[in-house]
Amino acid sequence: MKQWEMAKNNPDPRIRFFLGDVRDRDRLSRAFFGVNYVVHAAALKIVPSAEYDPFETVKTNIIGAMNVIDVAIDRNIEKLVALSTDKACLPINLYGGSKLVSDKLFISGNQYSRPESTKFAVVRYGNVMGSRGSIIPLFRSQISQGFVTITDERMTRFMVTLQQGIETVVLAFQDMQGGEMYVKKVPSMKIVDVVSAMDDTVELRVIGIRPGEKLHEQMISKEDAAYTFEYEDYYKIIPATVSSEIAKARTKGAKPVHDGFYYSSDQNPDWMPKDRICRWLEENESTHS
Repeated sequence: MKQWEMAKNNPDPRIRFFLGDVRDRDRLSRAFFGVNYVVHAAALKIVPSAEYDPFETVKTNIIGAMNVIDVAIDRNIEKLVALSTDKACLPINLYGGSKLVSDKLFISGNQYSRPESTKFAVVRYGNVMGSRGSIIPLFRSQISQGFVTITDERMTRFMVTLQQGIETVVLAFQDMQGGEMYVKKVPSMKIVDVVSAMDDTVELRVIGIRPGEKLHEQMISKEDAAYTFEYEDYYKIIPATVSSEIAKARTKGAKPVHDGFYYSSDQNPDWMPKDRICRWLEENESTHS
């Protein structure tokens, strides 16, 4: 249905839609024919579903990533950007663990590929506002019932608009030389403030943290700090395998982060209070409907 809707709304003859699966190498090979750039966004991403069906999650998020890397090299794709998630930083659930493996596969794909062949990079960001399985559509459906369920009143999350995510992918394509991870600077929100911005009279029901869920998310860990460089709007993590001279050449205009730095949703200097969330919802939610 999603493919059919996209094809109906995008009649441009340059756009082709393929039904397929990243688990199917032959179908990937057909889809990649004549292509220069690839954005890899396929994943099984619902945390409880990944805990219940771990084999299926591994097949898509890890084996699928390996297939994408192999076929991209075979088809001489110029550049490939893989999408990551804050769940992949210090993961405590299977989804996050599978995406961490996927990230490392794509970064290492640059050693797997020939120097003059396919370049791989990763873009990591937080929750995409209004995307399938995210909290905002869930809260919308619950508000009509007179209550909203939250797992913990202290919980915080990074939140990014679809447009911000797209802009970071474009940045990666323009800047990448192979092996970089790009982390967009985005605001943090308290989950209770999101609910209040949507309806400040609705009943809150605290149901407790689910298996594999964190109170706060990180996108850059302390262990990454030695390889992380800060720009005005984003951070760039350089592969640990490159020399200091190469790292310096790749990070012109940036400054290294301080020792022990980490980027966490509860320690983020950029916070969205309730009034700002209200404006943000009005401006951006229609984009994802």
